[in-house]
This record gives sequence, structure tokens and C-alpha cells, in this order.
Amino acid sequence: MSSQIAVIGAGAWGTAIAKVIAEKDKDVLIWSYETSVRDDINNNGRNSRYLPDVELPKTLKATSDIEEASEGKQFLIFAIPSLFLLDTLKKAISVDSIREGKTIIAVITKGFLPTETGPRLILETMEDYLPGFFRQSLVYISGPSHAEEVSRGKITALIAASENPKNSIRFRDLLKNPRLLVYSSLDVRGVQVAAAAKNVIAIAFGILDALKTLGKADMFGDGTESVLLAAGLNEIQTIGMALGATHPETFTSISGIGDLDVTCRSIYGRNRRFGKEIIEKNILNPFKDIDDLLSRIGEIGYLPEGVAAAKYVHIIAEKHKLKMPVSVGLYKLLNRELEPMEFCKNLLADWDIK
Repeated sequence: MSSQIAVIGAGAWGTAIAKVIAEKDKDVLIWSYETSVRDDINNNGRNSRYLPDVELPKTLKATSDIEEASEGKQFLIFAIPSLFLLDTLKKAISVDSIREGKTIIAVITKGFLPTETGPRLILETMEDYLPGFFRQSLVYISGPSHAEEVSRGKITALIAASENPKNSIRFRDLLKNPRLLVYSSLDVRGVQVAAAAKNVIAIAFGILDALKTLGKADMFGDGTESVLLAAGLNEIQTIGMALGATHPETFTSISGIGDLDVTCRSIYGRNRRFGKEIIEKNILNPFKDIDDLLSRIGEIGYLPEGVAAAKYVHIIAEKHKLKMPVSVGLYKLLNRELEPMEFCKNLLADWDIK
């Protein structure tokens, strides 16, 4: 299949985005690390592992050859989890169309990336590996969305952020349809921080939700959850401004409070689920600390990206001397320094909500 559009990563979100584009009568090639997922897409028109019960368009095909997926593309979208993003990028950048700057690249991955100088935002880290053509031209796409809903045509909104307005508009036009609203933004740093840090708050939300639902803490109610959301949003904005966000309204828009709310409250949220299972299943018991948890994250059975984000937010908060009781407290919980009830009781004393 000859296609000028490719999505690198055939997880649920990558598949949903590829489906949205393919439904506009465009040929789309999706790269899957897993050959079983590739074959399911090509032979059955489905991704039963990551997006079950969703029929995929015939114009969407899959490959497990990273060079085939990357070469000759006008639009290339990276949908790889943050833990594996750089390794995958390094395999893709050798193709001619990327080396010559002929491809427009977007990223829908959420999180921070570890580097020798500490955790960094995704786009600035990718720029270090890509040819100079791509500096200040990458596009970051985020918003209050779940693959399960987007793939089924539920009305959703996204932000396409880039320092290159033309590229932002190009991806906006590529993705938008009557049920997927896409808006442009210049605040690349703010949108990236909001996308990464909200996963940390969602784990805390899941913990609080489970304690409330199971009756283990009768002082927690719906109002308490709203307090947590407000405190979490304050922390996201605090770290965002420290890392160079340019527009405060980013955090009160769909990429800020919108994404935070859906991540905390949706039944599809993996980070919320992980927080709930800390209480309901004692899921942290097999792990001695957060590094042990990250090195064995595959044992969880799904990927709560807020675990890595909690570690990186803690490092950033220490470096910039930021007061972030929810995020830092959750880090200590995941590092086995605090028990869940200690974490929650500490928040009651430390919450600073304006």
C-alpha cells in the first residue's frame, strides 16, 4: 500500500488516531512492534488486543518494518509509550525522507523522557536526535480523550501545539472531523506538561476513589475529589510555568483541566485504575520501591504512565524548589515511603488551593 501517512505505535491510542484519519478515505500505515497485532489488523481489520470490538477501515494497514512505516511519509505520528519512545525514534530517523526534512512529525505520547541531565519534555528531547530541519517544527497533540471513545465516534477535542503554526494547522486539518474537534496552540511546553503531569494526579484520584468507595475513609466524599482536582491543577500549572509554559490559559483549557478531569474520572483511565488497585488489590506489595516497580512494570498487565511521571515530577520539583504535595506525596507512596492513608492524611495538612 502506498501511503503518505503513518502512525508509529499500534496501541489503543495510536490505532484510534490511525482509524480517524483512515475514515477520511486516506491510506494510513500503522507500525506495530507485535507481529500478532500487525496480522490481526491486516487479516481481520481489527486490533483485538488493544482496541477490541472496533472495526478498522480497509484503508488502514499495518507493518512491523519501522523503515517501511517511516520512509516517504508526509505525515508521521509517534504513538509510542514514553518509556520506549526514544529507542523507536532512533530506528526511524535513518530513512531518507526524515534525514532530508521532508516529513512533518507529530507526537501523541504523554510523559517526560529520562536523559543524562534529568527528565525533559518529549519534543525538545526528540529534537536532539532529529536533523535540524525539525527544530521548533514538531507538533504535540493532546487533550481530554480516550481511544475507546475516539474510535467509536464520541465527540472529543484535541489541541495541536507547535512553534510552527503551519504544521499545527496541517495536523489539525488532517485529524479533525465533525466528532473530533482540533484546535491549534503555540504553547508547546504547557500542553506537554499538562499531558504528562495529569497522570500523576489521576493515580492519586484513584486511591482516594477506592478509599471512599470501599468505606475505608468516611471523611472522603465527592467534594474531597473536587479539592484534589483543584490542587492537582495548581500543581500542573506550577510545574508548567517552571518549565517554560507561555500561556497560563493552557491549564484552564481542554489540554489542562479538560484532560485532567477525564483522566481522573473516566472508567478507561489506566492511571486511575492503578490508583484504585493500590487499595483494592495491594498492587504495590511485590515491589520494594518505585525503581523496582518501573523495572518490572510489565507485571502490572497494563501501562500506568503516571508511575514514571511521578518519579520525574519529583525530580523536577526538587530541582526548581516547587511545593507540590500531591505529586511529591504520591512519589513517596510509590517509593514505599508512605502508606495510602498516610498519604491522604498528609494532603489534608498540605493542600494549598487558591
